[in-house]
Amino acid sequence: MPIYLDRHDLKGLTAADIAEAHRKDLEVQGQYGVRFLTYWFDDTRGTAFCLIEASDIETAMRVHDEAHGEIARDVIEVDLSAVEAFLGRVSDPVPVGAGGGAIDPALRTIMFTDIVDSTAMTERLGDARAVEMVRAHDAMVRRALHDKGGREVKHTGDGIMAAFDDAVAAVDAARAIQRAFEAFNLASREKLRVRIGLDAGEPVADHNDLFGATVQLAARLCQSAEPDTILVSEAVSGALPGRFSLVDLGSRNLKGFGRPVETFAVSWR
Repeated sequence: MPIYLDRHDLKGLTAADIAEAHRKDLEVQGQYGVRFLTYWFDDTRGTAFCLIEASDIETAMRVHDEAHGEIARDVIEVDLSAVEAFLGRVSDPVPVGAGGGAIDPALRTIMFTDIVDSTAMTERLGDARAVEMVRAHDAMVRRALHDKGGREVKHTGDGIMAAFDDAVAAVDAARAIQRAFEAFNLASREKLRVRIGLDAGEPVADHNDLFGATVQLAARLCQSAEPDTILVSEAVSGALPGRFSLVDLGSRNLKGFGRPVETFAVSWR
């Protein structure tokens, strides 16, 4: 059956309230042949997200309506493996009161890396040597993801898209990646230069794809970055503590965005 991810606006409710609503969904779901797999809740923004296996959206929302009356504002169909890559889990969190800890808010930071002039590199080096250079890129990026708690979402051919639960960890990883390439280039006759872009956002927004706008902005920031630089959005910059050095680059017009985007460069040396 299809898998859906929905979004609720639930300002004023607590984690315990959301856990109880989820419990009520589980009580009713069997009557409709629906499975509520898990949920996320951001008490700061007052948003909740439910992952549901159902024959159709209407049936899934019928369970919500009967269980507690909280109907989702937006619902999108998703791929389960993509949800796991972006959000890190597709099963229930630890219940409130049984182990403590805050519920995951589902806010994620998305990172794109891109090898600068990869097409020219392939023409210059040939396919076999160019593949070796891409593998070197992949190894350095994946090492940083492992060290900083990032998850690889997909390989783009000349870069990697990754997701992080935390903006600070994502920017730390980006800085580690640039430092790794700097060290690599000191020891290698053939240089590898990368650009990196990051944005943060929610998984469902205005009937878009999973993290659709966030993925698009992170990709556009990466594409607009100069070689050896890290560009982040206002959403990411606002989540960073004072230990990070940022340069305000002002607003940029990016393809696919109707309004100029506030852009910041992260110092990494």
